[in-house]
Amino acid sequence: MIIQTPPTADGPDEPVPVPARRPSRRTVIAGAAAVTGAGALPVAPASALTTRAPARAADTDWETCLAIARAILVRDDDDQPLVPRYADILLRDGLPRARRTGRRVLVVGAGPAGLSAAHLLREAGHQVTVIEANGNRVGGRIKTFRTGGHEKSPAPFADPKQYAEAGAMRIPDSHPLVTGLIDGLGLKRRRFHLVDVDGAGRPANRTWIFVNGIRVRRADYARAPQAVNRSFGVPAAHESVPAAQIVRNAFAPVRKEIEGKKDRALVEGWARVIQRYGHMSMYRYLTEEAELDERTIDLIGTVENLTSRLHLAFVHSFIGASLISPDTAFFELPGGTATLADALYARVKDLVRLDRRATRITHGEGKVTIDTVSEGRGGDPVRRETFTGDAAIITVPFSGLRHIPVTPALSYGKRRAITELHYDAATKVLLEFSRRWWEFDEADWKRELEAVRPGLYREYQLGRTPVDGSLLGAHASVPKGHVSAAQRSHYAACRLVTRDQPEAVGVIGGGSATDNPNRFMFQPSYPVEGSKGGVLLASYSWSDDALKWDSFDDAERYPRALAGVQDVYGQRIEVFYTGVGRTQSWMRDAYAYGEASVLLPGQHTELFPHVRRPEGNLHFGGCHTSVKPAWIEGALESAVRTALEVHLAP
Repeated sequence: MIIQTPPTADGPDEPVPVPARRPSRRTVIAGAAAVTGAGALPVAPASALTTRAPARAADTDWETCLAIARAILVRDDDDQPLVPRYADILLRDGLPRARRTGRRVLVVGAGPAGLSAAHLLREAGHQVTVIEANGNRVGGRIKTFRTGGHEKSPAPFADPKQYAEAGAMRIPDSHPLVTGLIDGLGLKRRRFHLVDVDGAGRPANRTWIFVNGIRVRRADYARAPQAVNRSFGVPAAHESVPAAQIVRNAFAPVRKEIEGKKDRALVEGWARVIQRYGHMSMYRYLTEEAELDERTIDLIGTVENLTSRLHLAFVHSFIGASLISPDTAFFELPGGTATLADALYARVKDLVRLDRRATRITHGEGKVTIDTVSEGRGGDPVRRETFTGDAAIITVPFSGLRHIPVTPALSYGKRRAITELHYDAATKVLLEFSRRWWEFDEADWKRELEAVRPGLYREYQLGRTPVDGSLLGAHASVPKGHVSAAQRSHYAACRLVTRDQPEAVGVIGGGSATDNPNRFMFQPSYPVEGSKGGVLLASYSWSDDALKWDSFDDAERYPRALAGVQDVYGQRIEVFYTGVGRTQSWMRDAYAYGEASVLLPGQHTELFPHVRRPEGNLHFGGCHTSVKPAWIEGALESAVRTALEVHLAP
């Protein structure tokens, strides 16, 4: 589900009229324009967004679409790329010289956006204070379950060497700011295997697709998709077409708007995409534009991870696919992505005030005041503290900013964006194993199971092993003391009825897909040095799929997730389970308020123009203010943009 956009020359195309669409739920609020700030992306009047408009209204809407296209491509108003300038500022030269320095700047939020903006501003001569609600860590949605780090965390797993990602886990090489920053900070990076590889590092595609009771290797499905596709009841025309190819074919008409274009023509191509399809959900696009039937949508939703986001904006998924080409390489950081947070924090540690949650923002007349409160962790008394500055950069997600009173009130457009911007759920469940069984072949399995007790290998093949949880963590390599009697009981209660034993998966990295509640499972790309075990991302889910996990307490997720992994990989993995897991629900996180701002149909044109507009001496950063939500690159783009706004303000 990836689209490539080769940058070859092409002539500009004329804008098309606005297609017919339902009226917006909002109308222009009388007087709202009088309180809006300068520097916003242009916003179309309601008349330009409601019907197939005449040319004059369409032209107004066209300007909004052009502005959104520039945000997608990170271009300035003259359609020139901003990323090279941003890279010079972030990675080499710092902020340009300005007539005014020494301003007192408050930065709310110590994620990659806040930490990077703070560093740039201090280097340029400003006095900076970073206010962070978390009491023991920075990084925002960069979060690694690990021993030590700047958080000074105790060992999260039975093996203290093990670590796993609660948040950001892969970085595309098509994101130059974050890859350049990693290299500039002297951090190591290595390939992240989005697709599993063999022992020589070559793509293998041996992970499983297990849906409708059919289990097939990904490579076999790509060659012969008929069994899986027929299980969904797809029309004959789609029986022999892999789900990924169906999606590519469905996207082809939209892809034509941007393929082969560059410079102004590319900006206009993206603007036409926004104008024609920005009000559509993914489901509406697939049914009305691609003319796919419900059964085929079920297939691609399950296999290609679209089900949970069919109600969200088509444009969001298309942007994500279009900005990462088929040749994109992904990277990870040895020791975890939080090593990047460590390095960013080290540069500005003396500026950061942890355990200071913003509770009120007052601004105007050249002054910003932010009231905070501590959370009183560990029995410490709750403390209030007030910070004052000349300007502030707010990187708090809008879902959190919704709960912070701002005086005087922000413009109507900003308040509407803060209220309505959609944040999606994402949940991970991670399980630790004492051996990396996903790398085993059958000879490895037989050797290890026979070491537990003679004949056990055959018992698993025949489905004759005990169902009471007595074999949980039975291998001698499992550290003692982590598998309790209660866990065995919960495990036995949650185990699946089916007990077939598929062949050894024999993979390094990559992931499997299933229609059971786990949805997606990812193996680590590399072993942890000095450890024979590993941590499996046993369940990775989004949106409604994630919310169904969020209803469980953390401890209850582990036996359920283990049962889901066994459904795909077989019962025998239980002998290596250490009894230790970790889980992250971003929607339940007290400071994240969701995974990321994944927009609803129409929100790119109706809300995004207001999202990053400064309001007096308040500036707004974070990945939600870019068109790369959930990516570190988007956060860094916003860091440079807001630092420039503050630095160059009159």
